[in-house]
Amino acid sequence: MKILVIAAHPDDEVLGCGGTIAKSVSEGDEVYCLILGEGVSSRYKSRELAKKKEYQGLKADAKKAARILGIKKVFFKDFPDNRFDTVPLLELIKAVEEVKEKIKPDVIYTHHYGDLNIDHQITFKAVLTACRPLPEETVREIYSFEVPSATEWAAPGTHDFTPNVFTDISETFDKKIEAIRAYKSEVREYPHPRSPKSLEIIGKRWGVVVGGRFVEPFSLIRLIRR
Repeated sequence: MKILVIAAHPDDEVLGCGGTIAKSVSEGDEVYCLILGEGVSSRYKSRELAKKKEYQGLKADAKKAARILGIKKVFFKDFPDNRFDTVPLLELIKAVEEVKEKIKPDVIYTHHYGDLNIDHQITFKAVLTACRPLPEETVREIYSFEVPSATEWAAPGTHDFTPNVFTDISETFDKKIEAIRAYKSEVREYPHPRSPKSLEIIGKRWGVVVGGRFVEPFSLIRLIRR
């Protein structure tokens, strides 16, 4: 199968489905990744300053993480960090469609629509719109993933993440940790949710739910059988 992971920011792809990516690659699938946002400018006074200080390094880290997981190619867009709501939704949709037409994926993984992060919410909308189930559409499966420090920090009872698909990543969990460590500016110390130790706890937590050692959870958004 051809799989396309669509993330708002560099590192979201690893946090959300890094183990599943590595497992899919080991099983012979082609995995590609689209990262829509530059991921750092909200930390600086201006986007120009962010690009001088951090943006190129973050892209390099994303490419390194992709090599670790076995991603065939990473596509980068340049939408402003934590400001997707300042961009016409149509521009994001067209960015997704552009890459989707090149890859023609069977499966897409993307963000949960209820995340606290506005960029995650809008990415989900863009993906769902770009993947309208028309007769010529190649995408047959769409899954949303959780991103620690975004999904669990949303207001409870609004759009809770309720997974119904689970991937045992016991054999590829080490690659997920290696990939997140590639993001030198993004990885944090425990007990931050983006720390390697926290990811281990989260993986074990979902493992307990379905009887695995390390597990990644997903919410099935669409499955078309033809």
